[in-house]
Amino acid sequence: MTSRRSFMQAVVTAICAAPFVARSSVAAQQLPARTNNGDGIRVVVTPKATAAASEWEFEVVMDTHIKPLDTDLTRAAVLIDDRGRRYQPLAWRGDAPGGHHRKGTLRFPTPAEPIKAFRVQIESVGGATTRVFEWTIN
Repeated sequence: MTSRRSFMQAVVTAICAAPFVARSSVAAQQLPARTNNGDGIRVVVTPKATAAASEWEFEVVMDTHIKPLDTDLTRAAVLIDDRGRRYQPLAWRGDAPGGHHRKGTLRFPTPAEPIKAFRVQIESVGGATTRVFEWTIN
């Protein structure tokens, strides 16, 4: 009786954990940095591995010697999944707007369902219309 109960608990745990694992598996992958150069500004976005299933984090580094980097990334950025669903940033942790070098972490909610590809778009960094950073999930 005890072994059957243990088996049933293991099955229930596996079933309940499956959506969590599917949602967080992308965040656990090592995805490469993507770079966009335009209008004298270099922007590098790197997905960060995170244990939190409810958030995806991206390191963002911006460098220029031409224009101040004063874009509010919580308003200018969006994550778009392969089904076209858009996710607004939850927060920016990093350098305040201004200056010629900024670095920080941009956090987004995790897509509700497993996806095969996604992109981060950032509007109006230094006058560039849209900067796009794309990844495919293995």
